[in-house]
Amino acid sequence: MSHDHDDRPQLTAAQAAAVLNPPAGRNGGDLVVETLQGLGATTVFGLPGQHALGMFDALRRSSLRYVGLRVENNAGFAADAYGRITGEVAPLLLSTGPGALTSLAALQEAAAASAPVLAISSQIPTAGLGGGRHGYLHELRDQQASVRDIVKSVHTVRTASQIPSAIAAAWESALTAPHGPVWVEIPQDVLLAGTTLPVVSAMDATPRELYPRPELTIAAAHLLSHAERPVIIAGGGVVRSDASGKLRALAEKIDAPVVTTFGGKGAFPWEHPLSLRSWLEDRHTTDFLEDADVLLVVGSGLGELSSNYHTFRPRGRVIQIEADAGKLESNHPALGIHSDAREALADLLEAVERREDPDAAERVRTVLEKVRVRIEAQDLTLEQQVLAAVREALPHAAPSFWDMTILAYWAWSAFDARRPNTMHSAQGAGGLGYGFPAAIGAAAADPTKPVLAVSGDGGAMYSIAELATARQYDLPLTWLIVDDGGYGILREYMTGAFGETTGTELARPDFVALAESFGVPAVRTSPESLAADLGKALAAPGPSVVVLPALLRMFEPTHL
Repeated sequence: MSHDHDDRPQLTAAQAAAVLNPPAGRNGGDLVVETLQGLGATTVFGLPGQHALGMFDALRRSSLRYVGLRVENNAGFAADAYGRITGEVAPLLLSTGPGALTSLAALQEAAAASAPVLAISSQIPTAGLGGGRHGYLHELRDQQASVRDIVKSVHTVRTASQIPSAIAAAWESALTAPHGPVWVEIPQDVLLAGTTLPVVSAMDATPRELYPRPELTIAAAHLLSHAERPVIIAGGGVVRSDASGKLRALAEKIDAPVVTTFGGKGAFPWEHPLSLRSWLEDRHTTDFLEDADVLLVVGSGLGELSSNYHTFRPRGRVIQIEADAGKLESNHPALGIHSDAREALADLLEAVERREDPDAAERVRTVLEKVRVRIEAQDLTLEQQVLAAVREALPHAAPSFWDMTILAYWAWSAFDARRPNTMHSAQGAGGLGYGFPAAIGAAAADPTKPVLAVSGDGGAMYSIAELATARQYDLPLTWLIVDDGGYGILREYMTGAFGETTGTELARPDFVALAESFGVPAVRTSPESLAADLGKALAAPGPSVVVLPALLRMFEPTHL
């Protein structure tokens, strides 16, 4: 493609002078932060390391806000939450080898949850690359091999002039549906070497739009318009694409009941007459979904948790809208529509004919009543009381981040998220330690709202060091630690499977005293006073900890 002379950028004399005479003292690290600024980044997460110091020195000369955590994995969780809350790319600065590898569990969660994290890692000096055993500090034979199975894309840099293009390509990849983590690596000597390249100005990294094919929209609209018992499963893709309004309009137009997956919490109003809520681990819900003659699945792959542990066997036609092509029909034959959820729902909303079903709301009420009766028969008043207290204390617009703990498993099914994109958990990859560092990322994204983190005592110990981070940046977040003296869910699993436990019981600190040693106010509460104590903590400025000693139980599964 040829360019006219008139297409070239027209610079003023002052701009031309700035380009031709860039400031002295810049290095490869400056090209990294200038590119991030040019792409629109405002906040970066990470942890300094010897090979990455060129990037961190350059932060000093930039307008980027740096939020430094104490462990790389926690920095990854914080970036993940920042990406989920804002829908923007969250840069994560890492050092070579151990620093890079320590972030992998967080990047796996970001991949499973489609969070746009841009990990930029240093590498050993260029002379050591290629797999030889040179004995450099942090040396790996092939650092990229450790991340390639986890991230969406890998981008390598070997010279300074490659830095802006590699970061821009990674940025575009992270934000192209489905969102996800990406990886850029830059050798230490490239980051440290001085550069006379012009200062990086505005960058273009526009993600590709993913639209549905029109013939598939027509086929799906025909099936839904003429269905007798249509039902919708709304997954995390609805939340990520900001499509909850379109979803509600479609459900109301065709009178289709809606169930949200655990990743799709808040995608459909909890109290809506067509809301089946999120009771996916309940056989009554599974039976209802199996009875649908047309099942519309939006933004979900119908994985293990969304299919009642793969016991779900749809008998009707399945329509699956999914941005991740690899998830289309991966579990069930379907009319697969490879598209962003928002675009596909917008087209469907126009194409479907209005369909009225005066019995739909009554059928929903029947299912929810069966679920209620099943749960009430199990003597689980304490668990429901605790969950209700959390809901009472948490402001509607405040985001919450849930670790892998029994109260979170209850929340997946039974917690009213009230609004889309306010309830997040580590259920994508299922790793411990997510809740508190993720809350740090959310608080950094929007410090005008309180943020809640929920952990068990086992998961809390993964991220206890981040109390120092919360205090250092004076972030408005409250950490609820449910202390049951061990890995509670594993205790239940092992007792159920083997009759006894191994490795589940834990010595733990006095969490109140420990939090106070970081300068973070803390209180020990009870189920009766939880709502008041939690509400008070959430209303106070800065970080706080609420410890609830309680032994919670799970409701009986229905998939066994």
